[in-house]
Amino acid sequence: MKVRMASEKDIARMHVLLSQVELVHHKGRPDLFKCGGQKYTDEELREILKDKDRPILAAVDDEDCLQGYAFCMFQQHKESHVLTDIKTLYIDDLCVDENVRGQHVGTLLYEAVLDFARAHGCYNVTLNVWSCNESAMKFYRARGLKEQKVGMEVIL
Repeated sequence: MKVRMASEKDIARMHVLLSQVELVHHKGRPDLFKCGGQKYTDEELREILKDKDRPILAAVDDEDCLQGYAFCMFQQHKESHVLTDIKTLYIDDLCVDENVRGQHVGTLLYEAVLDFARAHGCYNVTLNVWSCNESAMKFYRARGLKEQKVGMEVIL
């Protein structure tokens, strides 16, 4: 298993993994997440792949088949009156194919994200996790991530 930048040839497999993520979210919060929804069209994925500010890292097997991805975004608060001007790499979505979970693909991918962020001068790496996704919470905590802020809600 190795990590490289994603390309257009990965789009079909991205849809498979995006569907797996969508199902986890739907099961955890069916009031918020539709079942069977598609997060991106092929064209939207092509546009993201072209955007240097939205890198996608791809974990691929020996046949160069996508087994995991990390959709990322560079963030910076330039000219903010309250926030410092640090460069952040935000992980918008990280997924490992359910068929290879437990084989350290997620750890390999996450460490590659950290290396990528360091190489691009980032101060930190951030992400959001739905509280209903306990396995993801456990995974990130095991890698040393700590809560930065907490989203709260009341359902009316």
